[in-house]
Amino acid sequence: MKNKKVIYIVGSIVLLILIGIVACKTLILNTPLKIEKAAYLYIDSDDNIDSVYTKLKKDFHTSGITGLRMLISCSNYAENIHEGAYKLKPTDNTWHIFHQLKSGHQTPIRLTVPSVRTLGALAKSVSRRLMTDSASIASLLNDSTYCSTLGYNQYTIPALFIPNTYEVYWTMSAEDFIKRMKKEHDRFWNKERMEKAKSIGFTPEEVATLASIVEEETANKAEKPMVAGLYINRLHTGMPLQADPTVKFGLQEFGLKRILHKHLETDSPYNTYKHAGLPPGPIRIPSIDGLESVLNYAKHDYLYMCAKEDFSGTHNFAKSWNEHLANARRYQRALNQRNIH
Repeated sequence: MKNKKVIYIVGSIVLLILIGIVACKTLILNTPLKIEKAAYLYIDSDDNIDSVYTKLKKDFHTSGITGLRMLISCSNYAENIHEGAYKLKPTDNTWHIFHQLKSGHQTPIRLTVPSVRTLGALAKSVSRRLMTDSASIASLLNDSTYCSTLGYNQYTIPALFIPNTYEVYWTMSAEDFIKRMKKEHDRFWNKERMEKAKSIGFTPEEVATLASIVEEETANKAEKPMVAGLYINRLHTGMPLQADPTVKFGLQEFGLKRILHKHLETDSPYNTYKHAGLPPGPIRIPSIDGLESVLNYAKHDYLYMCAKEDFSGTHNFAKSWNEHLANARRYQRALNQRNIH
C-alpha cells in the first residue's frame, strides 16, 4: 500500500513536470516573436546562424526568440541555412517562422521593371530588389552572343523588357531574371498585338523603337497616340523622322534643352535627321502605354509638331510646313524669353 502511494506521488510529480514542459513549449512555440510590422527577412548566401539572429533583432526588433533558438538547436538548420526573402508578420508564431526558414519556403517579392533610358539604369534598378548585382545583369545584356540566343542584338535588346510589376523570388539569378522577362515579353505580344503591329508594317522591336521615341517626345498619355500617328505618317510617306530625342540619345546628352545645327551633324545611327527610317533600336525601354500608343495610333494627316510655347509638355501639330514654321517661331520666342539655350 505504501509502495503504491509512493508510485502515485512520483507519477503525479512526473506528470506535472511533463505537463509543465508541454505547456512551456506550447506557450513558447505559439507566441509571436514580437515583430512590430510585416517585413522581409533577407538571408544571403554568406549568412550564418548568428547573423540570422542579428538580422531578426536589428531589422525586426525581436526580443522573444528563445523558442526559435530552441527549435533550431534541435534541428540541422544552422548547418543548412536557406538563402532567400522571407516575409514575417506580427501574427506569425515561433513554429511558423521556424518551419518557413527550415524549409526554405521563400515569399515572392514584387519587382518593378522600370521604363528607363539605358540598360545600365535598368540593371541598377532591378538589382536593388534582387540578390544578384547590377554587374551580372549588365554583363548579360552587353553580351552580343547571349543576346542573339534570345533573338536580339546590342541595339534591339531593350525591346525585350515590358515595364510592369512582377512577382519573383529574391534569389533569382541574372539569367533567370532575363528568362522571366522573355516569358513576359512573349505573353505581352499575343496574337492580337502581333496582328496590329503587322498591319502597320512593324515587328515588335520596331514598335518598341517608335514607342521609345514617342515617350521621349511627350509624357502626356492622351497625346502619345497622336505623336505615334505623326511618325507613322512620316515613315509611310518616306519622310525622315527628324526626331530630336534620337539625336540626344546618340550624343548621350539627355539634358539638352535645345537642339542646335551642330547636334544635327552628329554622325550616329540614331541621328534620324541624317538616316532615314527608324533608328536601330529603342532609345529607352518604353512603357506599356507607349507600346499601346503605337499599336493604337491616332489616324490623322499631321506631319509636323512643335512643343507648345506654354511649356506644358504637349505639342502643336501641323499638316503643312508653313503652319509648322509659325508654331516653331512661337516656341523659339518662348525659349529666348526664358534664356534657354
